[in-house]
Amino acid sequence: MWNEPSAGVALVDGEQQRLPQPAVVERVEPDSIGEELGFQPGDRLLSVNGVRPRDLIDLQFLVSAEELTLEVEDPDGTLHRVELEKEADEGLGLAFTEALFDGLRQCNNHCPFCFIDQQPPGHRRSLYFKDDDYRLSFLYGSYLTLTNLTDADWRRIEEQRLSPLFVSVHATDPELRSRLLVNPRAGLLLEQLAWFQQRQLQMHAQVVVCPGLNDGPALERTLLDLAGFAAGDWPAVLSAAVVPVGLTRYRPADDGLKPVDPACARRVIAQVEPLQQRFSAELGSRFAWLSDEWYLMAGLPLPPRASYEDLPQEGNGVGSIRAFLEAMDAATAQLPKALERPRRLSWVVGKLVAEALRPAVDRLNAVRGLELLLHGLPSPYWGQDQVVTGLLTGSDLLEGLVGCDLGDELLLPAVMLRQGEPLFLDDQRLESVAAQLPVPLRLVQGADEIVAACLGIEPSAV
Repeated sequence: MWNEPSAGVALVDGEQQRLPQPAVVERVEPDSIGEELGFQPGDRLLSVNGVRPRDLIDLQFLVSAEELTLEVEDPDGTLHRVELEKEADEGLGLAFTEALFDGLRQCNNHCPFCFIDQQPPGHRRSLYFKDDDYRLSFLYGSYLTLTNLTDADWRRIEEQRLSPLFVSVHATDPELRSRLLVNPRAGLLLEQLAWFQQRQLQMHAQVVVCPGLNDGPALERTLLDLAGFAAGDWPAVLSAAVVPVGLTRYRPADDGLKPVDPACARRVIAQVEPLQQRFSAELGSRFAWLSDEWYLMAGLPLPPRASYEDLPQEGNGVGSIRAFLEAMDAATAQLPKALERPRRLSWVVGKLVAEALRPAVDRLNAVRGLELLLHGLPSPYWGQDQVVTGLLTGSDLLEGLVGCDLGDELLLPAVMLRQGEPLFLDDQRLESVAAQLPVPLRLVQGADEIVAACLGIEPSAV
């Protein structure tokens, strides 16, 4: 499922609030130290050994001590002082409502291709918040640009060894990167890469390709520059992902951006694949990877699973579909010849990925008594015909499935919903969409659950 920044208090002009907010407990793990101490959801952790943590990173460092003094406030305002001894590697078993207790660091760039700025108005606040926070990058792998870091931030990254980070590069040429991000500080990237290298800190990089702006020679220079920091026993740049720009119908008409078309996709593939071979010979790794979308848009087969090595950029769409197909192969390796009771189901996905999933659907449909109907939908909401599954909205489902044969049940990938909440990107709630469809919905989170739903068994039995 997709994640998004909290709508919490934002930082102003990159400066922290004088005092971070307390860490609010959301969940207490069973049989944990936190449960033994009597923590409950809603409790507010004020300090650890006299220090109020700024975020989960601080908290992890603080609770690693063997002797702890916790200051805790109940939801009714009652204060408690808790002292305990534990092993250094033991955590408290507490999950919190927020990762950052002093607010999110906002993006200070003005990239014309920013997806956040290509949304319609009127939805929940968190959809419009552009975070550029190095702490979220370290904790969750979100991408940042390094343009808004203060001297204190750089010191903290070094002192707490916050590595690897995930960095949106887009271009290494200083003038071009400054122009793409509309920020003169963006031109400092090569110096920042050297800073990481000198301190044995690491990052994963991404390049969002905008046709006519940072493709062609600019893309080659970018990947070669990044590869220059990828050698040795402790490379500063661990990998680079090359992804296509995503443009919606809500962007300004005069932004000068061009969408990626099949011809562009084939050019980029033809440019990057020889570089992969070069990097493989020089670095022992392909190093730079193309997201799956390039191959799907070009109408070309996805590379074999082995070519993605250990999938360092899977969260960025690099090898994610190939990995899913591999999981589907495993889940369908031992299918029954027939079902005891006939089953007719439908499975909805983004139109861009539907053709790649067809072989898996055909294998399932070879089971006598099973019929799985695959519906690859475009997104009128975003104005995109070729779209990945995670960008489909509730309105896309309702519009795209009108008049379709949905069988007796519709399988809905959970990736369409906000993490932890049954909410689509257009703010429609799952129960509202389900009520407007003629068949029941079943959320599925991976190959095992899809196959189990088709066979009518529990996922663990597949």
